[in-house]
Amino acid sequence: MTPVPRLVVRTHAPLRRLLVVVAVVVLACMALFVAFEWGRSNAGFDGRAARNQRSDLRDQIGALEAENHRLRLEFAKQETERVGQVRERAELARSIGDLQAEVARVTSDLAFYRSIAGDTTPDAVLKVQQFRVTRGAVPGAYVLRLVLARPLGREDAISGRIRMTFEGTTAATPVNLDLSAVSEVGSGELPFSYRYSQTIELPIRLPAGFTPSRVAVEITPGRKGVNPVLTSFIWTVDN
Repeated sequence: MTPVPRLVVRTHAPLRRLLVVVAVVVLACMALFVAFEWGRSNAGFDGRAARNQRSDLRDQIGALEAENHRLRLEFAKQETERVGQVRERAELARSIGDLQAEVARVTSDLAFYRSIAGDTTPDAVLKVQQFRVTRGAVPGAYVLRLVLARPLGREDAISGRIRMTFEGTTAATPVNLDLSAVSEVGSGELPFSYRYSQTIELPIRLPAGFTPSRVAVEITPGRKGVNPVLTSFIWTVDN
């Protein structure tokens, strides 16, 4: 006899099973959190104090950032003012240099024309009527132009030697250079010989880092009874 199969009916509730699993997981997490907080409490950790401390630190960071921003603005303002003052001083120095150069040129031209007109005063026996500086082809190179003159009434020639001293600074230290240090004149003396006037053009090359301020020109005549002539010129370069 063939056995009759049994029919088994089971209830299928997946949603309830899912809710049970979720509830178990949540309870496990809560238990872990409670255990964690209980452990920290036993170890002496105060969560409320830590939160208050973090809040205070955030306030301090905000205050420091605000102070840093204010200081940056103040620094930028002072830097702008400093740059403006530097520019003003540079413009003032340039204007003073231009005026000094103009005065030197006018004085030189006036002395030159006086000599041509026949100035026979004792101190007009020998003079540097013009002293000009022009730029050379390379940085640090210049050309000096000296015009020596005497009154027209003198018929005899005069000769002698010229020495020059270049006064300036190197790294804020005063330095004096003679012709042998800046030119090919090994003896440091330039010869001259003329009756009424003589123009001397001399190329020079200043050492790197040397800033000239003045040139002293000493003329020593070869004739007895004529005193040396010492003249000083401010260093200005013609444009």
